[in-house]
Amino acid sequence: MLLIGSVLAFAAVAVVLIAVGDFVLERNEIFKSLRSVRQIEIMPTDLRRRELATPFTRRLLVPALRGLGSFGRKFTLPSVTERLNKEVIYAGSPVGWDGERVLAIKFATTAAAAIGMIFVAKAIHFHAFRGLFLILFGVYLGWYFPEWVLRSRSGKRQGTMRRSLPDALDLLSITVEAGLGFDAALARVARQEGGPLGEELHRVLQEMQLGKSRADALRDLGDRTSIPEFKSFVLAMIQADIFGISIAKVLHVQAAEMRTKRRQRAEEQAQKVPVKIVFPLLTCIFPSLFVVLLGPAMISIYNAFKHAKK
Repeated sequence: MLLIGSVLAFAAVAVVLIAVGDFVLERNEIFKSLRSVRQIEIMPTDLRRRELATPFTRRLLVPALRGLGSFGRKFTLPSVTERLNKEVIYAGSPVGWDGERVLAIKFATTAAAAIGMIFVAKAIHFHAFRGLFLILFGVYLGWYFPEWVLRSRSGKRQGTMRRSLPDALDLLSITVEAGLGFDAALARVARQEGGPLGEELHRVLQEMQLGKSRADALRDLGDRTSIPEFKSFVLAMIQADIFGISIAKVLHVQAAEMRTKRRQRAEEQAQKVPVKIVFPLLTCIFPSLFVVLLGPAMISIYNAFKHAKK
């Protein structure tokens, strides 16, 4: 009886402790829920403070550019917006930028350049025809200047990716032949290379982790670049994935082809140097040589004719 009583007492204490524990846990959950509700109630004021903390120029310019872009898109061909969207993608898709915002910047710079040229023409006292020519030049410059800057940035980024691609393919081929899977090798190359190419490879891995197939992720990678070699590499990898070809062999062939194309591109640039150097040679170096070599002779001839006349 004593043993049975002890067991029952122990069981009662255990039941009491379990009940108290459940009560405490439930109470903590209620407190957490109440705190979350209080945070939700306080959130609008915090959001307002966060918005007020944003600089006034940003709060004013961003909606103005958005409205100007929507207005300008009505008077612009769809092909222009598509071209600007492609250039933004080639430039790395900066946060908050798209073709519509670049179009808004183009309209704003065009208006600013035209107004500035009007003031310049009045300050210089140009005639009507010259002033009109100056204003048209300002409109042309203001319209194309943002696109030139965007193309310059996208060109630099694509050039960096093109220079990094052969080495990345070599490393990818070596890691795959060493026994790593394609995804693990791609992650290793992305960490090793860094820069624009590493960012694009990281994006491919993230898209595959989110559920996109490898072929679709690689196809999107090819669409985000304007490099023919990159597109051929993507196409080869998609075909290898579809037909079950050995990825190591495909990567080995692609790496050798990329090295050959890099050498051919370097030879092409070297062949262009003599043509590019002709203009500075004619305009800068030859006149200086003529002055140095023929200057004393011309002075001597002038002095000889001067003495002969006397």
